[in-house]
Amino acid sequence: MGKLQPDLNKLGEWAVVNEMKINPDKSKAVLTYYFGDELIPEVNTFKYLGIIIRRDLRWADHVNYTLRKAWKALHLIMRILKQSNNNTKRLGCTSLVRPILEYGSVCWDPYREWQVSALNRVQRKAAKFADPTDESGWETLAQSRLIARLCALYKAYTRRPAWKAIGDSLLKPCYLSKDDHIWKVRSRKQRTDVGRYSFVNRTIKDWNSLLAGILMSFPCKLNTFRKRVRKVQRPYLLTYLLTWASP
Repeated sequence: MGKLQPDLNKLGEWAVVNEMKINPDKSKAVLTYYFGDELIPEVNTFKYLGIIIRRDLRWADHVNYTLRKAWKALHLIMRILKQSNNNTKRLGCTSLVRPILEYGSVCWDPYREWQVSALNRVQRKAAKFADPTDESGWETLAQSRLIARLCALYKAYTRRPAWKAIGDSLLKPCYLSKDDHIWKVRSRKQRTDVGRYSFVNRTIKDWNSLLAGILMSFPCKLNTFRKRVRKVQRPYLLTYLLTWASP
């Protein structure tokens, strides 16, 4: 039984006191939970805020869902904007396709090669449609996901609202070498790929590898941090991704 059960018990008590009836059959859980005396229906997968979550915490189902949705949007744009100029095509792709490929990627950022390649094919197709003569001006999906994860960990590190619980779990390292920045976070040993490539554990390695200049005047505004990462780190990020992206 998961850690959520005490909260469900409190909710059940609150509902009784306030004479409010809550139907647990309208909820779903991937672990065994009870609401009062009733078992909440268990499922292997469910969608939460547009993200498909599996019981084993693997993201193949969500990646496939994202691919289907992105290809559908891209094919629609290619039909409608076929005769449009490149700027209009680019705007259509960045407004309707790219958000699908990036939505919620902080938690499901893939590390398996087939998933990364499948997502990149959509990006390359969109870039080629928008500007057949120059596809290189687009920030890669891998870079975008990495920047998003770093910004999310920044929120946790600085104890932003809704991120404080994660921030409280971040520990200082046992030692710092001369090449480390002072905001380094202690890495966690994981036995499985699910744990090793989960958001926090995976991003700790990226965070610790940041150049010290990115974290100057720390803490700063989130937008300032994002701009520094994107501007200063882009060549570094590309090299880092090519080195570390594969398991």
